[in-house]
Amino acid sequence: MPVIYSVETAIPPHRIDQEDASVFAKQLFQESFKDIDRLLTVFQNGEINSRYFVKDLEWFGSAHSFEEKNEEYIKFAVQYGKEAVRKALETIGGGPVEAIFTISTSGIATPSIEARIMNELGLDPHIKRIPIWGLGCAGGASGLARAHEYCRAFPSSTVLVLAVELCSLTFQHGDRSKSNLIGTSLFADGIGCAVLCGDDSPLLQKRDKPLPRVISTRSTLLRDSLDVMGWEVRNEGLYVVFSKSIPNLVETWLRPNVEEFLRKEGVGLADIRQFVAHPGGKKVLDAYEKSLGFPKTMMAPSLAVLQEYGNMSSATILYVMKEMLHAGKEGEHGLAMALGPGFSSELLLLRWEG
Repeated sequence: MPVIYSVETAIPPHRIDQEDASVFAKQLFQESFKDIDRLLTVFQNGEINSRYFVKDLEWFGSAHSFEEKNEEYIKFAVQYGKEAVRKALETIGGGPVEAIFTISTSGIATPSIEARIMNELGLDPHIKRIPIWGLGCAGGASGLARAHEYCRAFPSSTVLVLAVELCSLTFQHGDRSKSNLIGTSLFADGIGCAVLCGDDSPLLQKRDKPLPRVISTRSTLLRDSLDVMGWEVRNEGLYVVFSKSIPNLVETWLRPNVEEFLRKEGVGLADIRQFVAHPGGKKVLDAYEKSLGFPKTMMAPSLAVLQEYGNMSSATILYVMKEMLHAGKEGEHGLAMALGPGFSSELLLLRWEG
């Protein structure tokens, strides 16, 4: 079964403390909400300490057109995506890469981001390009799953999964909705690049510690839930759709889905020792814990990423995976999970092997 060999990240330059973001939000939203101080508790209660943006906080104080924001998206997605890809290639000694899966939902680019990066890095022009758009927070896990399938089909291959999300550039200066206020407290910019390789890849001879093999995957779409999470596309750009029902959906819908998936692989929830979860927010992590019955210690890596980086949409799970790449002992099972628009889930059963 394919192995997640390495994960690298590229960190945007502007670190924004949550307190500074709260002050910014109060200045912007106070005329629209009489109870603004009560609403601003989302900045403190979300357990996010800091986030990273490609632009400084002052830039968000004025309105920008969809065209301008998308131009910034392309520029920075290439800049930091290239950095993450370069780091990932260094971990494999610059060896051949057969395919690049590029995951993003926070901007639009045709030609796609990996084509621009391939030109700038001078990569093999025959690399297969698989850009995936629209999966939101579930995209990183989905990219790992699709790369796993590619490596099963081509066991000697090495592939990259590049997740580039510049969520801050979707900020709507003129939107005074509660959804936009919550999004302002939560979302951030992040870039991650994972290397996966098949069973016959020469890379596997170089590993000196157990690494997670992807044993099986599952994608699930909850019917008639299109209004739970996503974007509304308007003249000014992308407007966040973020339902308050998400934590409740996690608690009621997720466990049966996970248990059925694991049961088909002869594994139970009690067998899971490592939990690589996309931290959509503190309430979502709490809902994971309540629904799946995992101890708080299994939530700690995801919570630590949320506290330091916020929700970086699809890239976030790669940050968690980077921290947990060598966390598992030989033979231990893990579960990787992310939820996204649709409403949907992406699940990966992992097993650490040397």
